[in-house]
Amino acid sequence: MDSSSNLNPLREDTSEEDHVVEPIDEAPASVFAARPLRPPSTSSSEKYSPVEWTSYFDKEDDVSITGSDDVFHVYMAGTEGPVVFCLHGGGYSGLSFSIVASKIKEKARVVAMDLRGHGKSVSENELDLSLETMSNDVLAVIKELYGDSPPAIVLVGHSMGGSVAVQVAANKTLRSLAGLVVVDVVEGTAIASLIHMQKILSNRMQHFPSIQKAIEYSVRGGSLRNIDSARVSIPTTLKYDDSKQCYVYRTRLEETEQYWKGWYDGLSEKFLSSPVPKLLLLAGTDRLDRTLTIGQMQGKFQMIVVKHTGHAIQEDVPEEFANLVLNFVSRNRIGPNGVEIPGMWKPSQQPKT
Repeated sequence: MDSSSNLNPLREDTSEEDHVVEPIDEAPASVFAARPLRPPSTSSSEKYSPVEWTSYFDKEDDVSITGSDDVFHVYMAGTEGPVVFCLHGGGYSGLSFSIVASKIKEKARVVAMDLRGHGKSVSENELDLSLETMSNDVLAVIKELYGDSPPAIVLVGHSMGGSVAVQVAANKTLRSLAGLVVVDVVEGTAIASLIHMQKILSNRMQHFPSIQKAIEYSVRGGSLRNIDSARVSIPTTLKYDDSKQCYVYRTRLEETEQYWKGWYDGLSEKFLSSPVPKLLLLAGTDRLDRTLTIGQMQGKFQMIVVKHTGHAIQEDVPEEFANLVLNFVSRNRIGPNGVEIPGMWKPSQQPKT
């Protein structure tokens, strides 16, 4: 595809934005001449300039999976408490949880993983985004990080990542799983929207002359509402295409359609049957389907509707999101070794004689 046809939606920066304002008496006569001059505004390139992950996470690492050529990239923060293991949505990356991590790491550890075909992760088949493959990837990364004795883990999954988190919980092979947080994904609504997904993907801007323009597009287009989050999360969702001499999306979501329905089939029942404390964060009550409505009325999970936010709740309102996750951890008494019951000895402790 010719990249030039997709470079028009955003106006290019020009030197006029940086010029020195002339004195009023030299400007053409105008009915606005009596207005005081405003200070020069921040240029577009500065306002939407990329920010490094180091502003939010403590370290990054490449996790090689034993027996394969797959290498998954993870970002980590914090040194104590349970592990809040974050899984991003389709087309996003682990840096979608950057600002959230900087808030949570004061009371818990955070690991944010680039899923297969996303961010800086490299795998043999980047288009295999089947639920089974991605959930196995998550379990493999956890095993490589923590061996056979992982700490208490709270899985947090946004959109597609929410489906992966639920699948991991449903497998019941992660014995240290202590909590499950699913972010703005509901089976009924998700499946109903799939018929529009290819059109949505094809209608979005495909080529960007710079990373700054991609960040600007994500904010002005409404997919993200928080500039600070977009500045750190958007860069790793892109890659430079030498043949087109511009930036394009890193993840080829449009080529993975065969897996989309599998992400959401049976999601509600699997979520409800997960044998751990559960939290569902939604951007609107209209997203709740019948199965979840009944389950919520029966008290099988906690549900919170986060107002004034878009689909990417963790990016749009990261401080509120972090507080909700920490409150969930505290409410369910989830410590580094699992649920902590007052008066009970921890495994690492011996009663005094």
